[in-house]
Amino acid sequence: MNYQEIIEKAIEAIHKRTFYAQYPEHPKSYGEDTFPIAEKAYQAQLQKPFKGLLQTGETAWRGEEKSPYTQEVLGITYPIFEVETLIEKAQVAQKIWRKVSIEKRAELLVTTLERCKERFHEIALATHHTTGQAYVMAFQASGPHAADRALEALALAYQELKRFPSSVYWEKPMGRITASLDKAFLPIPKGIGLVIGCSTFPTWNTLPGLFANLMTGNVSIVKPHPTAIYPMAIYVAELQKVLQENEIDTNVIQLAVDSSDNLITKKLAEHLAIQLIDFTGSNAFGSYIESLPNKTVFTEKSGVNSVIVDSADDLREVMRNLAFAVSLYSGQMCTTPQNFFIPSTGVYDDGELIDYATVVDLFRNEVAALSLNPKLSGILGTIQSEKTLERANSAGNLGGNVVLEAPKVTHPQFEQARICAPTIIEVEADQLDIYTQELFGPIVLVIKTKDTQHSLQLAQNLVREKGALTCAAYCVDETKKEEITEAMNEVFAPVSLNFTGMFWVNQHATFSDFHGTGGNPAGNASYTDPLFVNRRFVWVGNREKRS
Repeated sequence: MNYQEIIEKAIEAIHKRTFYAQYPEHPKSYGEDTFPIAEKAYQAQLQKPFKGLLQTGETAWRGEEKSPYTQEVLGITYPIFEVETLIEKAQVAQKIWRKVSIEKRAELLVTTLERCKERFHEIALATHHTTGQAYVMAFQASGPHAADRALEALALAYQELKRFPSSVYWEKPMGRITASLDKAFLPIPKGIGLVIGCSTFPTWNTLPGLFANLMTGNVSIVKPHPTAIYPMAIYVAELQKVLQENEIDTNVIQLAVDSSDNLITKKLAEHLAIQLIDFTGSNAFGSYIESLPNKTVFTEKSGVNSVIVDSADDLREVMRNLAFAVSLYSGQMCTTPQNFFIPSTGVYDDGELIDYATVVDLFRNEVAALSLNPKLSGILGTIQSEKTLERANSAGNLGGNVVLEAPKVTHPQFEQARICAPTIIEVEADQLDIYTQELFGPIVLVIKTKDTQHSLQLAQNLVREKGALTCAAYCVDETKKEEITEAMNEVFAPVSLNFTGMFWVNQHATFSDFHGTGGNPAGNASYTDPLFVNRRFVWVGNREKRS
């Protein structure tokens, strides 16, 4: 399949919103022998400089990545560059890249994704040992899912760049004469883009903005989190190789590595030459990025995701599903539900009223049971940062009633793994200081409300003030379902209704689900709607009178 066919299929999927995956998520789809090859490559990279980048002029080599599984430093170092060096090289490359045709850009980017799929297992190992994700999640999120999101962004950008004709012969009848003009319509890229990566999903949250930038003609500087560089270094290296093979300046894409004791993110973000910024991370830093003048900014910040429980056909299945949702990657997903609003009047289960205490106990038991499952380590993964671990370990000090203290869990393979199961805390509806903050990690809050209407009011206000990427609701009454959906949509939060079985509120499907809406404080962008690509370039129309 050539690049044009791949893009056409992606565009078709974007319009139909049905299931589509250019890159299958199952590891076996990429061959039985690919993992041993990747493992050998990963082991060979440890304790050595990463030589895959085609960048020159470094001032030093640094690296501080540490495996949350082994607690050992990976020992991989990366080239360090002065900010001005990165900017100067990007400015030179921009003059070249903006003149590369739309078709050629698309071909190069799709070719890169097709090359990267051969390294999905190495990317997975790199993600596994920097983020703490379980291996299967690391493979899916940093490999196929990230690549599909990149393809989605570039395909939508490709379509938008083709929306208008590049040139027309224009005539206007004016009585006995006809006025004629030659007109050209050009999509002009805004300039140098900065893509700021996060520590928990270093490629999934980075590739959409990066590929949207590159497809629309903007060169880019990727600034990964100092503790999760390796996964994105592979993608950048493959992009640079494809550019080199096509005799295009490899500085179209640059990796800008820094360290915790010498961060360069602000220096880059504030530089006058930077026109575009993509950011995923904390609310405080995201708000700072949004405040920068004369920048086009795309953010995904922290939010507080809610679950509204009203009624169900099978409450045990509901709680089993939610137990998995809060345990997945130890709650370190931006889509993980945190606040569970449950009416003090109880919840209807297949028509039978279940009292509040029993509902909470049922949820507690499902989370505890999952914790005792020997396969839990493949669900929880490990805690990425010491700060998140500290927050989880001190969850009992937040206030409220500790319903479930985090069960002690060990990893069957890695004795030193930084692993932590969820803690459940029950709070009253008036304890706003506790549940109106994002508690990133394995911390779950159960909020006792007067009734479902009260739950909905609190959840809606929370989105309005703090933002949210997801909202799960369980309700079998059609009128109430409509009321819940309408109220949450009013504050630009999507609703997932009655998820059980293999569907979890955490997950968003590429080519079908929008990730974020860009309409509430959790972020100003969505993966991937037209605004995500259209704001990266400007249409300019030139006219010439025919003689």
